[in-house]
Amino acid sequence: MKKILVIATLGFTALAAAHAACAADAWPARPLRLIAPFPAGSSVDAAARVITPLVADALGQSIVIDNRAGASGAIGAELGARATPDGYTLAAGTTSTHALAKVLNPHLTYDPQRDFTPVTMIGHLPYILAVHPAVAANNLQELIALARAKPGQIRYTTVGNASMARLGGELLSNLTGIQITPIAYKSSAQSVVDTIAGRIELQFGTMAPVLPHVRSGKLRALAVTSAKRAPALPAVPTVIESGVKDFAVTLWLAVFVPAQTPRAIVERLNREFTTAIATPRVHDALLIQGLQPETMTPAAFSRYLDAEINRWREVARKANLKPE
Repeated sequence: MKKILVIATLGFTALAAAHAACAADAWPARPLRLIAPFPAGSSVDAAARVITPLVADALGQSIVIDNRAGASGAIGAELGARATPDGYTLAAGTTSTHALAKVLNPHLTYDPQRDFTPVTMIGHLPYILAVHPAVAANNLQELIALARAKPGQIRYTTVGNASMARLGGELLSNLTGIQITPIAYKSSAQSVVDTIAGRIELQFGTMAPVLPHVRSGKLRALAVTSAKRAPALPAVPTVIESGVKDFAVTLWLAVFVPAQTPRAIVERLNREFTTAIATPRVHDALLIQGLQPETMTPAAFSRYLDAEINRWREVARKANLKPE
């Protein structure tokens, strides 16, 4: 009886593996969905709309962008985590949704490491520190001086506690000894509207929603947060160049699928996204958006994600930023 049970178990396992292989072979047989956990016009949305048409062409199926914004990206991320792992639902993710959320959100309803399988990194986005032209600061040092003269009165935009802007603002405060006040918005687009209107002093935003208004003169860029200058704004210095040592903050963008998605599908998606991002017209379009393209294998990105969570946990501890 025991021998029969073992044989039956092995047979069931083999059948399950064969079924998964057949499903992967037949994939994709219908359109795919990519959940973007931020609104239309956000940096995540903009990058996805540049990359996915080429991936769709390679797969022979369309890819629909499904914007599910809210809770610093957690709403869309949870939807991706709970999706059927059949290769038809992809989820865009960022430092905020897959690293900071685990560090700063004790009520998180998904686990970024357990509930997802990484497909690939897309690239890194610096933030722009920008102000309304009426703000009496032409560079970052002048803004720091203004903040010292008015403790707590300089307000900066975030999209929630578990966001890179919030953590970046805390880090800037700690490194310079100033007090600036975070103001949370539901979307970066809303925060840009208020900054342009002069209702908030400092925009701490990603490239896609902020860059057009810097170029039009509605906002004044003081610095970018990456270690090197952004190709999209070559005349704008970095925060480090502006005199704040050890400050380098970027938002990485990535593609995930629900955990347990067949490996063959994950590997195919990795190949197609990597190829699309390396295509000159896509690569150049991402650079124009301010994104520094970078891809990884699923295994390499899994290790990178683990390291990122550990890194930001330590940064949050030093910044005395508590989970809320």
